[in-house]
Amino acid sequence: QLQLVESGGGLVQPGGSLRLSCAVSGFTLDDYAVGWFRQAPGKEREGVSCISDSDGSVHYPDSVKGRFTISRDKSRNTAYLIMNNLKPEDTAIYYCAAKSSYCSRRDYTYHYWGQGTQVTVSS
Repeated sequence: QLQLVESGGGLVQPGGSLRLSCAVSGFTLDDYAVGWFRQAPGKEREGVSCISDSDGSVHYPDSVKGRFTISRDKSRNTAYLIMNNLKPEDTAIYYCAAKSSYCSRRDYTYHYWGQGTQVTVSS
């Protein structure tokens, strides 16, 4: 009964910010890494962030480094993705996903996925 539910997506102007939330149930964030992925039409799924279980180490690809920040609130069993200085190319469906322990860039290693939330960056 491990579940993840994303929220917080929407329409934002270029240069704006959004905070996505990933509410998790059926597991504790102490035991799982949570990653954020995105997929735009015609493009492959891309990992945009991850936070590890115990030590809380974080990872970002160059495409979002310096603009996106991942965090977690263990008391709320929620992970967040704070996105700043958004660009039109950030438009995609954003998913949160979980895997045991440490982070990985390989999406197939994440066995639990949310339903996704749409982020649209447009003026």
